[in-house]
Amino acid sequence: MSPNIAQADSNPYIGEIMAVGYNFCPRGWADADGQLLAINSNTALFSLFGTMYGGDGRTSFALPDLRGRVPVSQGTGPGLSSLSQGQRGGSESFTMTVNNLPAHSHGVQATNDFANKPGPGNKLLAADNTGLNKYTTVDGSTSFKTMSSTMITNTGGGQTIVKRSPYLAMRWCVSLVGVFPSRD
Repeated sequence: MSPNIAQADSNPYIGEIMAVGYNFCPRGWADADGQLLAINSNTALFSLFGTMYGGDGRTSFALPDLRGRVPVSQGTGPGLSSLSQGQRGGSESFTMTVNNLPAHSHGVQATNDFANKPGPGNKLLAADNTGLNKYTTVDGSTSFKTMSSTMITNTGGGQTIVKRSPYLAMRWCVSLVGVFPSRD
């Protein structure tokens, strides 16, 4: 008994998508770059794609556009959102704003009492009267003050953050000719 050997089929299905390691799509294939095709020249492929990827559905339809996109399976996986065939989503970057961060505050306990200790351990930031000591001990007579809101401000400049996973760019091609796929 000889082992079965996996091999590529020389008769692709119409609409099949493949990645290639060279810089062109083979004859009978087109770049998966969202290009519009004439329905009257590609009726079999249109019957499979319809306007799922674009086009007006009267004279044109579009191929999938995989430029800069990662293909994922349609449907619903455990704990995942439902995705429809042809649905696009995601973005390659976002701008961090204050609204992206959880609500939080940075309280500082300080006092107007004069400083009399050199280090912070179990002490409060205090008024500077000597230039050497910055802290005072906490006791029952210490009066606490709230920092002015003008002393605490937001930071950051709303920079764009790239959120793309590591990648390897390849050419994706769609078969324009071949065997019409059966549903069985």
